[in-house]
Amino acid sequence: MYTRLVYAQRRLKDTENRFRLYEKEINSLELKSLESRLDPHLFKNILNSIQSHAYQTYYALDKMANVLDYILYESQNRFVTPKEEIEFALNLIEINKIKTSPLFDIKVKTSINESEPLYEQELLAPLISIDLIENAFKHADLQTADAFISITFEFKESVFYLNVSNKISVKKQLYKQHSGIGTQTLEQRLKIIYKENFKLERFTEGDVYIAQLKINLLGHKAKMLATR
Repeated sequence: MYTRLVYAQRRLKDTENRFRLYEKEINSLELKSLESRLDPHLFKNILNSIQSHAYQTYYALDKMANVLDYILYESQNRFVTPKEEIEFALNLIEINKIKTSPLFDIKVKTSINESEPLYEQELLAPLISIDLIENAFKHADLQTADAFISITFEFKESVFYLNVSNKISVKKQLYKQHSGIGTQTLEQRLKIIYKENFKLERFTEGDVYIAQLKINLLGHKAKMLATR
């Protein structure tokens, strides 16, 4: 029993050290352009959530490693494949789930035609899904019995869809000087990169906030080829 306890303490110490290394990497990220500007508070919150739920540490650490690899390496590319972006987003969702109660209703659905040629072509701007997912967890009502977050990814006929909805929290959000930067950055990136080949809508229906993103990658590719 004592040996097992010592072993567990060593594993926990090792995990804490790895968290500190990840935290240093996160703090050293320099967000130099619209394509790399992120809210560092997102990752601070993720680390705090992981540390406060020891029973999910190893599972969350694996997901966190995938997310960091994507941010540190893949996001430096101008474009990634829809497959890569969706896998990143699913890992990010799993980490954010740690903030919520096991009884909280989080629905994540994917409807993807993996046989489509553009699904594995580098046409999607990296981290394009992060703002909509982050906002859902930031502003959702996590307390009431009918609270929920719903996230759906679709890829069909060369079009990428991301639909996110959540019940709005009745608690007033604490105002931050730089709040909303993610929203502005997302819209700027979409306009610069995809021009008329995207549609982003944000609206409320009662106490539910809904965000819908649609990117026509076939139209975008055709325009890229035409300008060469």
